[in-house]
Amino acid sequence: MLRERRGTDMGFLCHHLLSERGEASQTVLAQEIIKAYGAMNSAERRAFFEMLCRQFGPDQDGIVRAAAAYKRAPDATTLAALAAAVEAPRQELLRRINTAVRGTETLVAMRGHLLEATGNSTDFQPLDSDLKHLFRSWFNRGFLRMERITWHTSALTLEKLMAYESVHEINGWPDLRRRLEADRRCFAFFHPALTEEPIIFVEVALTKGLTGDLAPLLDIRAPVLAPEQADAAIFYSISRS
Repeated sequence: MLRERRGTDMGFLCHHLLSERGEASQTVLAQEIIKAYGAMNSAERRAFFEMLCRQFGPDQDGIVRAAAAYKRAPDATTLAALAAAVEAPRQELLRRINTAVRGTETLVAMRGHLLEATGNSTDFQPLDSDLKHLFRSWFNRGFLRMERITWHTSALTLEKLMAYESVHEINGWPDLRRRLEADRRCFAFFHPALTEEPIIFVEVALTKGLTGDLAPLLDIRAPVLAPEQADAAIFYSISRS
């Protein structure tokens, strides 16, 4: 009965994950949640978001008591208690999901799905606020690493580069290859938990002289300039995933 419920009841899995004290057991439960979430359709995801908003919010009575205690004695101890009361258990649940393999990737995808669902006049603001709060810490610049993107970068990353370019569309592999030639530079920030995912990337053209016309820079038939002949670097695109 317990095994059957674990496999079908996301509410049960989430509550169990929050109450579990063993690190190994937490990881197993988080992996089950990630697997179950990946199999959901859009309607099931909306129901899951509703459950997270409804069942994992902060204890309102606890907030009132903590606020009253802080008002009576405003010190570091009561302030810490108030901060703990205000934080939704949902945030700790998301942190624990994040510890499993593909946890960060799943939560990033979850926010994308959440924004799509919110566009259908459904209010998931509490969950969205918690995700944004956590992402601000997890995607702090100190955790990111910058790498140069070349034609020898993994095909998966190159495909995402083409998909994410939002300033000047990349029209297929020949276009991408021209943008990665010797007279071009592309740099991207990566997060340790998302090794193939360019978080943000910039494109630069090495040129002889400056120009206000982007057409030659984007022309895949334009001759490749030897880098040592360049005397200018033109930043022409920045995109994010």
